[in-house]
Amino acid sequence: MHNQTLILIQCKDAVGLVAIISNVLAQHQLNIVAMREFVDEVDHKFFVRVVCTGPLSDKVRLQTDLSAQLPDSTQITINPDVQKKLVILVTKEHHCLADILVRYYFKTLQADVAAVIGNYDTLQQFTEKFDIPFHYISHEGITKEAFESNLAEAIKPYQPDYIILAKFMRILSPSFVSQFKGKLVNIHHSFLPAFIGANPYQQAHDRGVKIIGATAHYVTDDLDEGPIIVQNTKSIDHSYDVQRMRTAGKEIEKAVLVRAIQLLTEDRVMLNGNKTIVFK
Repeated sequence: MHNQTLILIQCKDAVGLVAIISNVLAQHQLNIVAMREFVDEVDHKFFVRVVCTGPLSDKVRLQTDLSAQLPDSTQITINPDVQKKLVILVTKEHHCLADILVRYYFKTLQADVAAVIGNYDTLQQFTEKFDIPFHYISHEGITKEAFESNLAEAIKPYQPDYIILAKFMRILSPSFVSQFKGKLVNIHHSFLPAFIGANPYQQAHDRGVKIIGATAHYVTDDLDEGPIIVQNTKSIDHSYDVQRMRTAGKEIEKAVLVRAIQLLTEDRVMLNGNKTIVFK
């Protein structure tokens, strides 16, 4: 939106932070139209997302003025890029990628899909129908280190804000994850932390669960244990076999992943250790 300023701040909690921020913004002739804040009382951290209207005459000075009055080591981001750039990683399953690309085509994704990269070429023809580059990087016949090196080299020229693992069925090494820290987002076909790893629907069926779900989360060194962004569930009963559970699960996966992308592209997610603050 024209003449709109978005500010994200996280810092050590203290008395009067909201007043300080409000006063500084008023001095810059910025009118607050939305402010959502959260205090982590255990870790004594303060998080806030502020939307203002009015012309921002000097972004550097605003950042300096805020930093001068807020606690040391405060993190301040002013007007992050409105149009986020995504690189999508895939294997063979199409449902999450298809949902993302259709939304991208009809301009409802609020992000630019710069490229799709697959360790199989199964989804190449489909991707190219949307005039999006597809990179086929096989993991077969080479070491994991070599595969991840090739993968990183394909990603880096695009300089993505986020790398979306849309059913990318490869476990990434800590060294790869560290290269893209805070940018890797995965969709897991389970309501974490239940049934992590492979074959979650078989695990769920064998256990006789009454709820299935999906989880979108940041990727960290710990398999399927990164900070959670979005989760959703669906009630089921004894009549669901594994295939019917898997079909229902795919619908949840699509919805959860695209919701996570929307939250990220609107700068509504802030990391707090192994948790997230999500301002809806």
